[in-house]
Amino acid sequence: MKIIQTSGKRKTAIARAMITKGIGKIRINKIPLEIIEPELSRMKITEPLLLAGELAEKVDINVNVKGGGIMGQAEAVRTAIGRGLIEYSKDAKLKAAFSDYDKTLLKSDPRRKETKKFGGKGARSKKQKSYR
Repeated sequence: MKIIQTSGKRKTAIARAMITKGIGKIRINKIPLEIIEPELSRMKITEPLLLAGELAEKVDINVNVKGGGIMGQAEAVRTAIGRGLIEYSKDAKLKAAFSDYDKTLLKSDPRRKETKKFGGKGARSKKQKSYR
């Protein structure tokens, strides 16, 4: 039995996907994809599945995701699923379709939060001075 394990990252969210031969069941943290809320994150997650077409109906996908917020987790999940489908099918056309649609389906986003500096409450803000 063919089992593929991949991961995806976005900000502080980390998703690990396990893809096996099956009937098209997708579960995120043991919850079926159909009842994931909010709807916008569900739509983000389904993008690689729609692009894959028939392949998505032939595999079962189990994803564990932790860290970050709702949309960060959704984008990490979609990257993990996209990478996994490419690795499972070994199809160059599917890889080209994913990269033409959105490069973050295959590559994790490296951007992170800028660290806080001294002299203020955030990364760029400073305490104001008045000379009057």
